[in-house]
This record gives sequence, structure tokens and C-alpha cells, in this order.
Amino acid sequence: MAPVAKLLLLGSGELGKEFTISAKRLGCHVVACDAYDDAPAMQVADAREVFSMLDADALRATILKHRPDFIVPEVEAIRTEVLQDAEADGFTVVPSARATAMTMNRDRIRDLVAVDLGLRTARYRYAESWEAMLEGAAHTGFPCVVKPVMSSSGKGQSTVQDADGLKAAWDYAVANMRGDRRKVIVEEYIAFDYEITLLTVRTRQGVFFCPPVGHRQARGDYQESWQPAPMTDAILAEAQTMATKVVDDLGGYGLFGIEFFVTRDEVIFSELSPRPHDTGMVTLMSQNLTEFDLHIRAILGLPIGDITLHGPTASAVILADRDADAFHIGGLAGALALGEPGRDVDVRLFGKPVTRVNRRMGLALARGATTDEARALAAAVTERIILHYP
Repeated sequence: MAPVAKLLLLGSGELGKEFTISAKRLGCHVVACDAYDDAPAMQVADAREVFSMLDADALRATILKHRPDFIVPEVEAIRTEVLQDAEADGFTVVPSARATAMTMNRDRIRDLVAVDLGLRTARYRYAESWEAMLEGAAHTGFPCVVKPVMSSSGKGQSTVQDADGLKAAWDYAVANMRGDRRKVIVEEYIAFDYEITLLTVRTRQGVFFCPPVGHRQARGDYQESWQPAPMTDAILAEAQTMATKVVDDLGGYGLFGIEFFVTRDEVIFSELSPRPHDTGMVTLMSQNLTEFDLHIRAILGLPIGDITLHGPTASAVILADRDADAFHIGGLAGALALGEPGRDVDVRLFGKPVTRVNRRMGLALARGATTDEARALAAAVTERIILHYP
């Protein structure tokens, strides 16, 4: 039987793995690509290619070799000019080559949202030198947040309390940049009441939303998320309006993970990923259709239908505490034994071949009567999962 579609997946981490499973269920052929072999998505895909997404020649050759129906980026650090050329040659980039290029670089997406669309963001300045960094901090004031314009999972991000911390923040951002752009964004620190991810699905039938996802970060990276995030109807409607303006401007079809800060009286745009979002992994238990199901349906032009929330649900990450290439994971029986009627639990192990300090190796999922109960239960599950090292 011929596949429904051939997908070239650029990046094969845990998000790519779950997306591949959803795509395979709908009859797709998936070629998983990453910079290292046996990455999570490769373990469930039809074929694999090992190369750096920043290697323009290798990326171009892989596209021509497989001639996919859809090119699906999972990571930010990609030679987007190759994707733009491929799109011009008739290939379909998800959601579009422009969206991928815009969101790979924080400066381009921030300017689109703040300047072109006129939506509320934190005050910001860019810096390509130490001197410009000082000027940026003078504009935003203290505390401020410093980030590379291109990075992922919070790498290179720090909050600076006063002028004495600026040099360390600059060095940390430069050391953790992805790609080859020596540029940071210095932005106003927002004393938000809470932050959410609004999973936004742009389809041929219109724009759909998942119930808002609350989340907590540490070191700029997601640690836990829960759904639904409590918020007023008015604030949610404002976030949905802002999200629709952004995704309609970017174009294409697929799921977008859009982060917002929320204060008592306003919604503030923070970040955007034109693909499934790490905080959205809570949907693996919380919804009838996961964020990965929604992404592939939107890509293929299939109906979405109702997005149904099963009940208050939380996720919590399982982290490694050291660098190792030999390890095994234990404690599954004790972790899963925490489940009971009305308090469901589950575990996803990503299958990454090596550990690094604070690397996500798996995920705990839990459902309870309230989001607080679900969060506590997910945290308890992670405590029973143990990484053993020889």
C-alpha cells in the first residue's frame, strides 16, 4: 500500500518521536533526521538520515534524495535558506519556510509581533556587542532577561538583577547560541502572574485552540505543565485573538505553540514555535487528540473535530543529573503503582542514547480531580523513576 504521504522530519527528539507515532497511525512514511544516530524519532520511523540540520549541502541533498510531500521541522537550528529554496522548487515546508525562518530567530519574530502586528511584548533591544548589551539594559532597566536570538530549551537565557550581572549573562548567552549569529536580545523582565502556552492549530477549515496549558520553567526550560490553566474568559479570548493574528500572518498549516505572560489586566506575547511544544506533551494524557495528532491532521488537511479535555492533567520531566553514555532507568513499577481510579498515571521514556546534566530523559503524566492534585501526582511519579549509572 502506498503511504498517505512521505514526511521528512528535521530533528528527531522526543517531540519528533510522538509526532512520528501520530503520523504513522495515519499511514504516513516518515524519514527521521538528526545530528546523531538512534535519536528518539528514528526508533519509530521508516528511515533515518544522520547529519547536522545546519549543514546546507547535506540538508539539500537529503531533500532531493527523498523528495518528501512535506518537510516538517522539529528543531529551530536549521539552514532555513535551504527550506526557502525547496519551497520555491515546489516542496511543502510545514507550516511554511517563512514561518520557520521567522521563528528560528527571536529578533525576526519579535519584530513581526511587536512592530508589524502591534501586539504587546516586553520592551527589548538587540545587542551584537558588549557595548550594545549595556545600551539595551539601559533601555529595559533592571531586572532584565538576556537570551540568544537563536537557541532552544532555554539555553543561554538568564535573568539579570543589576549591572554587576550583565557580563556573566553576555558570556553565557554567547556560549550557548545556536547557529552562527552572535546576537542577543535584552528584554524587560515581566512580573507576570502566570504564563501559558496556547496550542493553536491553523487548518484549512480555520483556527482552533486547545485549552490553555500552564507551565513552570527553570533555567529557561520547561519542568512541568498542566491543563487547563485557570484564566478568565476575557483574558483567554484576548490571547486567542493575538494568536490568530500571528499564525495568520505566518501562514501555512499545523500546530503552533505560543507562549504568553499574563498579568492581572493584560496578555503579553513571549515566544512562538511553529510546531508541537514541549509543554504541550501534557496532551498525551489530557486530550482526545494530542498536539501531535492535531499537527499531522492539519498538515494533511484532515478535519480536526472537537478537541476534548478529559480532565485536569499534569506532566513533569524526568531529568538526568550527569553526563553518561551507559545507564539504565529503573523504578517504573513503583511509579506506575501510584495510579488508581480517578488518579491515572503514565510514563514516557524518550530513548535517548546518552545522558547530559538536566537533559530530559522522560516524562511523567498524571490526571486528578484538580490541576494541583495532578501536578503533585506527576511530581511523585518522577521521584520514583531512577537513573542508574554503572
